[in-house]
Amino acid sequence: MSKHFPLFVGASLAVALLATAGCNPPGARAAVAGDSSAAAKSYVPPGEKDEFYLFYSGGHSGQVYVAGLPSMRHISTIPVFAPYPATGYGFDQESKQMMGRFTWGDVHHPGLSQRGGKYDGRWLFVNDNANNRIARIDLRDFKTRQILGPIPNSSGNHGSSFVTENSEYVLVASRFSVPLPKGRYADPSAYKTEFNGMVSGIKVDPANGTMSVGWQVLTPPFNWDLGSTGKGPSSGWAFWTSYNSEMAHETLEANSTQGERDYAAIVNWRAAEQAVKEGKATMLDGVPVLDPAKVAGVIYFLPVPKSPHGIDTDPSGRWIAASGKLQPVTSVFDFEKIQKAIAAKAFDGDVRGIPVIKYEAVIEGEIPVGLGPLHTQYDGKGNAYTSLYVESAVAKWTLPPWNDEQKKNLNAVVTDKIPVHFNIGHLVVGGSDTKEPYGKYLVAMNKLSKGRHISVGPSQPESSQLIDISGQKMAMLYEAYTEPEPHFAQILKADAIAPIEVYPKAENQHPKAAWDASQTGVTRTGNKVEVKMVAIRSRFLPDKIEVKAGDEVTIHVTNVEQTTDMIHGLGIIEHDMNVVVDPGETKTVKFVAGKPGVYPFYCTNFCSALHQEMQGYLAVKP
Repeated sequence: MSKHFPLFVGASLAVALLATAGCNPPGARAAVAGDSSAAAKSYVPPGEKDEFYLFYSGGHSGQVYVAGLPSMRHISTIPVFAPYPATGYGFDQESKQMMGRFTWGDVHHPGLSQRGGKYDGRWLFVNDNANNRIARIDLRDFKTRQILGPIPNSSGNHGSSFVTENSEYVLVASRFSVPLPKGRYADPSAYKTEFNGMVSGIKVDPANGTMSVGWQVLTPPFNWDLGSTGKGPSSGWAFWTSYNSEMAHETLEANSTQGERDYAAIVNWRAAEQAVKEGKATMLDGVPVLDPAKVAGVIYFLPVPKSPHGIDTDPSGRWIAASGKLQPVTSVFDFEKIQKAIAAKAFDGDVRGIPVIKYEAVIEGEIPVGLGPLHTQYDGKGNAYTSLYVESAVAKWTLPPWNDEQKKNLNAVVTDKIPVHFNIGHLVVGGSDTKEPYGKYLVAMNKLSKGRHISVGPSQPESSQLIDISGQKMAMLYEAYTEPEPHFAQILKADAIAPIEVYPKAENQHPKAAWDASQTGVTRTGNKVEVKMVAIRSRFLPDKIEVKAGDEVTIHVTNVEQTTDMIHGLGIIEHDMNVVVDPGETKTVKFVAGKPGVYPFYCTNFCSALHQEMQGYLAVKP
């Protein structure tokens, strides 16, 4: 057993520990309960506004949840990969076309757009682990504007969405490996030889955010997990952890935990970009793919603690922390040493032509943070915070450079620990992945709530806890609950953006928009009926639509309001149709008229004192 990878448990005991609901670690301070000063720090009085946005991933809901900090109050849900009747998403033609053939997604890791290594408030990118897609949300109006995918040559977009310093790319990696090209059959027993993973650079248009697949790098069939992008000395580089370096294809619980270590990928994305420009890639399913065995310098492997999750670059870009849940340490690597090791070819062999950097050449220290370390965040003040799944705690520790006394005893580097409830996964500090973190609050996203709320039956919510990190010691402030299942989140200063609340009439370029009664009407072409409709307090124009059974009906409805919060909906009885139209917006719905009869339609979003009167009729003739 290598001295650099001290396994603290055997595989069977590891499974037992990882399944254990956390309890307070020895010596840890009890979380604050009922403390009036803590309550005051998170209290936002009625009518006042939060200081920060908190963008939670919505997991297998397929959505993004928006809360305020420090109040932790849920404000809105941004629908992305799944229909959401509350806003009519997935019912109008535009959103249905964006979603494609899928009606759900698995959102894990949101990433804010950046400029100069700091959040710029333009876009939020989110991944779909289930259907191998990535989406872009425009923070001007909090609407999903593009869904890209399924990404070619890649399966399970989990190692995503990691944004480069100037939003040149959103970098993603495959959780699952498959035979390539996709659609080719190979028996899973041939996993080591017939399956491959992939790292992809999703190019972002700097003007409008439009995404496209820029390049890909072929990898062995490891399961790529989490990543981060470089800055400062590591600018132009990106990092991912992997598990299953054994390349097992069955019973991964046991077979992917046999080795002493797994690998991190260290990717020179600028070199990859240049190699494609130089014609060194092979086209596969319409995408330039680099084989690192043939194109040197684009990717290196680095041994990391076993079964890792996070690998996180600090604000300076020099220090990189990687944690493996089967070892009680967080390994800190020095990127300056990594550069020297690459230059000196300080390698410990290779894996399929990819050089493996010597661990001893680049390690700065192994921090004894505690049991089950997963992810690390930074406050910009020289401190790091690591989530401990098994312990149900957050450990605070000091970043390098360390003095001689600290180097001799790295236990002294761990300066605080606070219990959370329970079994923390991700945690987030505002701006941790930028050059200038906010460093005020930490949100712990816990996997189990374990009865800390009034009972809601077998299906349990997730627990999120707000922690004050502004002082030397961490302090628990507040606890909130979300629907399943937040994985990661991003925190953005509220004053960093100025979302619009009304779409100006002049910006509406919909070719079928109608702004007054003279522009509305019903036209028929064969069995196709087109309706141009206006919604205004408190009526629809027209309010009678006459069609025949079997007609294809298209309705373009324009909300002509130019006042904040004057939102209208259009719901058609027994036609499974609801669309919500914001002020100044036009949306299009299309359906086939069903059996003969008269079907009321009405405004589904409360709009005025005469909201109930806002209705009409779809008359379907035999």
